[in-house]
Amino acid sequence: MKKYLQITITTLVLFGCEEKNETQSTWQIIERDILTPSCANCHIEGTAIMKQSGLDLSEGKAYDAMVGVQPKNTAAQNDGLFIVSNAGGMKGLGQSFLWEKINAHDREHYLADHPEYGQMMPPGENFLTDGQLKYVRAWIEAGAPESGVVAEETILADSNRYEPPPFTPLEPPEKGFQLHLGPFEVDSNFEREFFQYTDTKQTNDVFVNRVEIEMRKGSHHFILYSFVPGTSSDQLPNYEEARELRLKSGGLNFSTLRSMQHHQFFAGTQWPRLDYRLPPGVALRLPAEFGLDQNTHYVNRTDSVMTGEVYSNIHTVDESEVNHIAELFSMTNRDLTLPPKKVTTVKRTFRVDETTLFGQVFSHAHEKMTEFIVEIDGGPRDGEVIYWTDDWEHPPILNYDPPITLSAGEGLKLIATYDNPTDLTVRFGFASTDEMMILFGWYYK
Repeated sequence: MKKYLQITITTLVLFGCEEKNETQSTWQIIERDILTPSCANCHIEGTAIMKQSGLDLSEGKAYDAMVGVQPKNTAAQNDGLFIVSNAGGMKGLGQSFLWEKINAHDREHYLADHPEYGQMMPPGENFLTDGQLKYVRAWIEAGAPESGVVAEETILADSNRYEPPPFTPLEPPEKGFQLHLGPFEVDSNFEREFFQYTDTKQTNDVFVNRVEIEMRKGSHHFILYSFVPGTSSDQLPNYEEARELRLKSGGLNFSTLRSMQHHQFFAGTQWPRLDYRLPPGVALRLPAEFGLDQNTHYVNRTDSVMTGEVYSNIHTVDESEVNHIAELFSMTNRDLTLPPKKVTTVKRTFRVDETTLFGQVFSHAHEKMTEFIVEIDGGPRDGEVIYWTDDWEHPPILNYDPPITLSAGEGLKLIATYDNPTDLTVRFGFASTDEMMILFGWYYK
């Protein structure tokens, strides 16, 4: 009898060890280490927050409550979001309401563009760690599976946490020049967007390998534009004149829209702080014949006047340090015919005739665009999606380090989908009622 008991106890211990060492799926770790301690204490059956949101994150219920499920929030529903999308990749991330709610590093965008989404989570400034954010992102990009390991658990060791940065004027660069816009006022409950053409006072072309931007709280975006080669002096705006995009009445200023037709993107950000460096030996050429057109957009959803301000540092290097001059490009498909009352998907491939390295891409379209995809066409990465957005107003600007290398004959395939609810056929054009299909960015050979 004693011998039997001893064997039984040993077996139970062994079974316990085996169970303890069983590999946990990525989802199980998210539920155990992120949702349960940070979210489930509020999102649990019977609580006011659970009733308001409709989201029950109790153990064993969270997966079915989130993945492939539409949020209760009406604005998020109208934007086509799921609590967690299982589409995978950039598309899945862009369609996931959870990611919008927890991505603290994109806090300014969230607060400015989506106040109707409610507060960020966890509430207050109890942000998830960078490791937790990276782990959840990897899971969503892998299609949000319930089983299997799709992210390294070591990612969770990153305990850094986002802290809203205070506005601090930039020190001028050691080599290069600084631009300063403002301070300027933004009226209560108003979106102010304006352009101001600034003389950079450069007598020769300069080569730029780093751009820093620092903005006061409340900015939606800030962009620096040069002008396309061949733009005549009478097509350029006046220096230091604020050209408003929106009138006090809410309508658009068409004279400002006309000046935008000659723009060539140079740099920009939707975050309060940017420090972007091109790869070593690579630089953008900034022609001395043009200044830089500063474009700031602030969103003030408060009842008091807001103050905006922007500093930009343009860091330059000697031409002798430049091995590759990065060229700005625009892949434009003007062959757009969008029939009335229909959803239309348009595809266009742009091929390269020699080895080309792409370091940055971002899309441009108008309000009828519902999805913009860029795939690699040809070669060993054929069909790989390198860009996705469903946001026509504020598309992401993606930088690649290392750059994406395409060989001769390969290309980038643009796939854009448009929903035309009007009674008229829509074609390519500059008016807001027209459409566009453009991919901007830079490359070198």
